[in-house]
Amino acid sequence: MGMEQDTREREIQALISMIDDPDPKVFREIFLKIIQMGYDALPFVEEAEISTEDKNLRERIAQIKHGIRYEQLSADLFAWAASPEKDLLSAWLSVSRYSYPDICDQEIRKEIAGIRRDTWLEVNDNLTALEQVRVFNHVFYGIHRFQGNLEDYHDPDNSLINRVLKTRKGSPLSMGLLYLLLARSLDMPVKGMNLPEHFILAYMGKPLNVAQMKVGEETPLFYINAFSGGDVFSAREINKFLKKLDFEPLPEFFRPCTDLEILTRMLNSLAAAYDTTGDTDRKSDLENLSNRLEESFD
Repeated sequence: MGMEQDTREREIQALISMIDDPDPKVFREIFLKIIQMGYDALPFVEEAEISTEDKNLRERIAQIKHGIRYEQLSADLFAWAASPEKDLLSAWLSVSRYSYPDICDQEIRKEIAGIRRDTWLEVNDNLTALEQVRVFNHVFYGIHRFQGNLEDYHDPDNSLINRVLKTRKGSPLSMGLLYLLLARSLDMPVKGMNLPEHFILAYMGKPLNVAQMKVGEETPLFYINAFSGGDVFSAREINKFLKKLDFEPLPEFFRPCTDLEILTRMLNSLAAAYDTTGDTDRKSDLENLSNRLEESFD
């Protein structure tokens, strides 16, 4: 294994040593070969960037770094979407690594496991649905201090798991997604809801028809706004929200969304955030990838 790693590193370094070739066709071939190396090549590319002041070479290095991140993200997410068992946290980590290649999956999973443990100690099956959510909210917002980021609402970091855990702040989607992952791990029947311009959660259940003494189909019992401290509200309030935005209350707004829908929303949300910062390359990358995933797996 060590020899294979050494051989791979020497191959990467040899390719990087040739990126200043004046022939555009030769550079294109080198570019594609380095891209295929994935994140393994990134530290060597960044080292080359630090050691040169040549403007043209720096531009080529920037292209390579951008290409590595996009191709690796694309490969990761298409593999995830094709897998029968989807770990939504894995997809979120891949998206976050696009901006922060050095994040450590193990550390992030460990921190989330710690939050889950603190919540598990307080939540039990004897509580009603509303009581479970109140206890969950106490741990999530009260003890661990998570909150929606109103001050820097459009900051791309609001969408990235490593930054959300670091700052304890996030967007409606990232707050909802972290809440959802923790609730799932505790077997709470919470699902995501794709409202326009806002991601919320639904606590699902099978209501009892007292007149007929029958249990109905699974349906949202109430809704949760993870961005605003876990506020609980009803379908009537969702209708008011949609009316305020001039949206028709379409059935899909009240139906739990799939993990793939959550992922594509994440990509589009992050693209919009990068648009506000003027990072048009990342915006285009993420929108393109979102569209490709929807076309391939719809």
